[in-house]
Amino acid sequence: MRNRKYLISFIIGAITMLLLFFIWRKISGKTDDKVETDFYIITNQIRKMNKLVVMEQDFSSMQKTKISSQLVGGFLPPSEKEIITFTKTNAQVSYNLNKMKLEVDSLGKKLIIKELPNAEIKITPSVEIQSLDDSFFNRFDEKDLKKITNSAKENAIKTVNQNRLRNEGRVQLLKNLDQIFVLAKALNYKIEDQTGTLDTSKL
Repeated sequence: MRNRKYLISFIIGAITMLLLFFIWRKISGKTDDKVETDFYIITNQIRKMNKLVVMEQDFSSMQKTKISSQLVGGFLPPSEKEIITFTKTNAQVSYNLNKMKLEVDSLGKKLIIKELPNAEIKITPSVEIQSLDDSFFNRFDEKDLKKITNSAKENAIKTVNQNRLRNEGRVQLLKNLDQIFVLAKALNYKIEDQTGTLDTSKL
């Protein structure tokens, strides 16, 4: 009889311990799942936006080139040929978000910006010949045209104020980050900037 009581007590104790173990495992499992899910959603959202073009501007310019050539050893007056080119230039400011270093503090509910990528500026000029005036004895050849179009492209690139583009691009990046981090804020994460370049009160 006494052995039976001990057996029943042992079984009840074992069942109680198993129940407590499963309850503890379930509670701790939920916490871990939440942390992992938060981290995945935030980083996945950033990685989807591989390269972010924050600004694009178009410029246009005209260039007139005159070339004088001396014919027949200087016995004849110099012959002139003239060409007018029209250059359209596209400038883009972009950021490679793969180079952005983030740290997620799931316990403190913080998304920490540790490093921001530098602005990448891409300038693409395209040259069109608007007018060409030459003569039978003084034609534009392929070498002339290549030299003139390269000169037009170089001049177009020089006219683009890259410092201004970089500054305006940084302002636009801030606005775009607000949209990128909207999910983090929805999860009640605080955005913390360790680069010292962003106004997190606006994020």
